[in-house]
Amino acid sequence: MSEPRLSMGEHKVYVIAEIGVNHNGSLQRAKECIDQAVACGADAVKFQTFKSEKLVTKQAVKAKYQTEHTDATESQLNMLRQLELSFEEFIALKQYCEDKDIDFLSTPFDEESAEFLNRIEVTAFKIGSGDMNNLPFLACINQFEKPVILSTGMANLEEVEASLGMFTKSDVALLHCTSDYPASLEDVNLLAMKTMMDRFGKVTGYSDHTDGIEITIAAVAMGARIIEKHFTLDRTLPGPDHKASLEPQAFKQMVQAIRNVEQALGDGVKRCMPSEENTKLVARKSIVMACRKSAGDVLTQQDIAVKRPGTGIEPKYYFELIGRQLLHDVEEEQLLQWSDLK
Repeated sequence: MSEPRLSMGEHKVYVIAEIGVNHNGSLQRAKECIDQAVACGADAVKFQTFKSEKLVTKQAVKAKYQTEHTDATESQLNMLRQLELSFEEFIALKQYCEDKDIDFLSTPFDEESAEFLNRIEVTAFKIGSGDMNNLPFLACINQFEKPVILSTGMANLEEVEASLGMFTKSDVALLHCTSDYPASLEDVNLLAMKTMMDRFGKVTGYSDHTDGIEITIAAVAMGARIIEKHFTLDRTLPGPDHKASLEPQAFKQMVQAIRNVEQALGDGVKRCMPSEENTKLVARKSIVMACRKSAGDVLTQQDIAVKRPGTGIEPKYYFELIGRQLLHDVEEEQLLQWSDLK
């Protein structure tokens, strides 16, 4: 695929299945995840590309959510070593995505990985929240002159602005995010997504770490153009991110709900829709005669009433009819027509 669906898709919302490291270091499981993401209707799958020794020090501790779902005595470095895929494996995954007609994305966590992804011609770069304030790294990404999706977890508005300032050669889309796994509802702060839309005028979306799918759907209803959600084959698998991910059935339900919502959002033009036309004729009202009147009579308020159906003169003209003279005899409950009036 020469162009990302992010900029040219049939849908308004670009849905990313964040496989991340949920392959648990297995190329075969990564391919199975891609297959399932395709079946779920995702626009893209996203992985994480890194060299463990370039990402963390030997002394780096794990985040709380990582210790809860992996060996608490293990260092972050040793955990990441088990989740690392080789560059050759990512080449195979990108080709597999092309064969399956789904976009391949991966978040680089070091410059070597970023340069590798550029060499294999990824269509866009996704930057994780942990690097959104890593200005020299952002400068490295900027030189590739490719679209960037920037997650903004843990950041304030000023930090987002500073990060955007590093991208002079790349178009940037922003993702609101709460970097906790799973994220609590009271910390989601979805309105911050709208704040970034208004402040920066960028394509904006939401990277969801909450349980379930309802917050994702709410984000779409609020205008999110990109949705990213962690994806796994099995939430009971060992690993740091499985518990905060959706299994295929739930992910498919989320995608369908997103498509339903984006269809329902429409174009924003307030008008009578084609499907309403029949109801309009039945449910709206018209001006009808309250009693029989003769040609030449002048209409008073006592002579007319407002009743269904809506196939006669609309009630909005009620006051204009008072004092008008009848051209014909009219019967009680007859719908008044303009041709009846002088």
